[in-house]
Amino acid sequence: MPEPRQITAAPHGHVLTNHGVWSPDSRWICYDVRSAPDGSIFDGTRIERVEVATGRVEVLYESRHGACCGVVTMSPVDDRVACILGPEAPTPDWGYGAARRQGVVVRTSLPGVAENLDARDLTPPYTPGALRGGSHVHVFAADGAAVSFTYEDAVLEAAADAGTAAERNLRGVGVSVCGRPTRVPPTHPRNHEGSAFTVLVTRLTDAPRAGSDEIERACEEAWVGTDGYARADGSRQRRALAFQGSVLTATGATISEVFVVDLPDDLAEFACAGDGPLAGTATTRPVPPRGVSQRRLTFTSARRHPGLQGPRHWLRSSPDGSQIAFLMRDDAGVCQIFTVHPAGGEPRQVTRTPLGIASAFSWSPDGCRIACVIDGSVCLVAADSGEVTRLTTPVHDASAPRPEACVIAPDGRRVAYVRTMTGRDGCDWNQIFTVEIP
Repeated sequence: MPEPRQITAAPHGHVLTNHGVWSPDSRWICYDVRSAPDGSIFDGTRIERVEVATGRVEVLYESRHGACCGVVTMSPVDDRVACILGPEAPTPDWGYGAARRQGVVVRTSLPGVAENLDARDLTPPYTPGALRGGSHVHVFAADGAAVSFTYEDAVLEAAADAGTAAERNLRGVGVSVCGRPTRVPPTHPRNHEGSAFTVLVTRLTDAPRAGSDEIERACEEAWVGTDGYARADGSRQRRALAFQGSVLTATGATISEVFVVDLPDDLAEFACAGDGPLAGTATTRPVPPRGVSQRRLTFTSARRHPGLQGPRHWLRSSPDGSQIAFLMRDDAGVCQIFTVHPAGGEPRQVTRTPLGIASAFSWSPDGCRIACVIDGSVCLVAADSGEVTRLTTPVHDASAPRPEACVIAPDGRRVAYVRTMTGRDGCDWNQIFTVEIP
């Protein structure tokens, strides 16, 4: 069994995102410094990276004017790093919240300089390509040309607070097209321009019909494949996002199912309005662009344990786009890895471990293995057979590998994960570990 290495030791938090924490050359790991082990308190003020071979730390960005930052991911093709930035100069009516945050991009070659990713326009008529709320967990597509995120709407949130008749503020999924700047008029103090053209790509419903494919929430998304996926007719869908969608079963229960949105191959098409305004109105949500198609992939309401379940996790696609992995309980109630093809079909159960999957997970670059935590160990799961290989000795106390992240490096040689360790100051802090893949 390989020997794990503790990479960080500083007396502060180290929080890994569930995806995109490695630099493209597998030399660096990027993280934020939120204090809570699970990252639930958004109080970090720095984005850092650590050199795996030496433990050398570099500060990439430090927030200013009372803002906090966190949830960092790296581009798979260049030196861009994306993260959430909370409001600068926060006020009682505009503090940190799901609808009041943004994505920013920092380059490792230019530390300390952040550019706005998504633009914001809070004053009607709203600007196409800009948001009216907050973005969260920014993940680059394999070619670096776009970034996905989850979103909540400040305009509809304010309408609800004021008792105005309007559509509900619901969590959805959006895409920022990089390199297409969006200009916004300075008609509101919280307006700002962005370096990307940003749209919402999921279609939500305030009150989904029982037993339908309508959803009231879209979240925990993943880009499908490094080059999309093969359709049933053999043609290629070049761009798609899988996500968890909340549906209402025939019996009235809310469960999460796997959905996919097929996107136009040419991201320039995102500027074309669909059946409503891209930027929404004062009482309605932004509408997906023309050419975006949303489909449901799983139908699990008849199972003994319906819906996606287990630890919080983001869907993850195999590199070839043929399998979207997710967690669901088997008939015995044990959390297992399942996969489904993005073109549809029956889900396939991958693992059959009696110990259960205890973390988010990631695919190896060759698509043959999945890294996750099982029984206090970092493990590799064979994607074809479900065979489990332990990489670390089981730990069953408070210092066990944490569930939020278990991320394989782009070169396939190591897994990054987090443990909560007691430092020389007597305090418990998240620290980053790696273990080699034999």
